[in-house]
Amino acid sequence: MALFDRLKDQAKNLQQQAQGGRGTTTGGAGHGGSHGGSRGGSRAQLVGVLKTQLGSLKAELKSGAYRDASMAMCALVAAADGHVDAAEIQQTESLILGNEVLQNFPPEQLRTRFHKHVDQLTRNFAQGKAEALQEVAKAAKKPTEARAVIQTGIVIAGADGHFSQAEQAVLREACGVLGLAPAEFQL
Repeated sequence: MALFDRLKDQAKNLQQQAQGGRGTTTGGAGHGGSHGGSRGGSRAQLVGVLKTQLGSLKAELKSGAYRDASMAMCALVAAADGHVDAAEIQQTESLILGNEVLQNFPPEQLRTRFHKHVDQLTRNFAQGKAEALQEVAKAAKKPTEARAVIQTGIVIAGADGHFSQAEQAVLREACGVLGLAPAEFQL
């Protein structure tokens, strides 16, 4: 799929930027040209590339703002369709606790923050979504963290092999509050 090929290319570009220094860019939205669909990039490959890219930034992603924004993003992805069941919560929590970068934080901190947002989304979806997006917005001050929050959301959304329209929509909204162009992530 062209979407995943382009996201994979974006992840590689961000990884190269991280390895090459702390230069800032306004993103890859301006990259022209079509990447041929014949490359056969899969969702599993994309998730793997994003995990690797995030792993290369692990030392930089230790702030409370990144932790809190990522947990809000994970809850938003889990509840993107307006419904969260116990199995989905458990699966997402497992993905969170197994994520290399999120291992920078104590598991109980992650669980507490994730469940706080899931509970709010379950009680009143619109209000919970607004509160979660406010939490996500706190990562906007640092472009590396802001992009990592979106990438974390994409990794969580794509882990089950299905990247739904609702998940894409919530990721686009998160891009908006972070001041990132959704096109940078082909959303």
